[in-house]
Amino acid sequence: MARRSHRRYADPHPELDVSSVLRGRARSEGRADGSRWSVRPVAGSDKVYRCPGCEQQIQPGVGHVVVWSDDHLFGEEAALDDRRHWHRSCWQARDRRGPR
Repeated sequence: MARRSHRRYADPHPELDVSSVLRGRARSEGRADGSRWSVRPVAGSDKVYRCPGCEQQIQPGVGHVVVWSDDHLFGEEAALDDRRHWHRSCWQARDRRGPR
């Protein structure tokens, strides 16, 4: 069965943001405490990062997520400056684990 589009025939096609497709689009997630976070998947990087969930290193080339606060006290730019790289599994388990 073919998927039907809700776009009217005469309407222009939406603009494709190629760079966001290539780097992964950020999604917004909520936590149990009510805070909101932007989460962007990363296929891998050239650097080593330390995951705040397990305190272990994320090696170059390993897929992970980059996370920043949607409601940072000092605004969007400060939130991006405070972003952190997490193992995917550590990010998913963050509400089940105690603080490190």
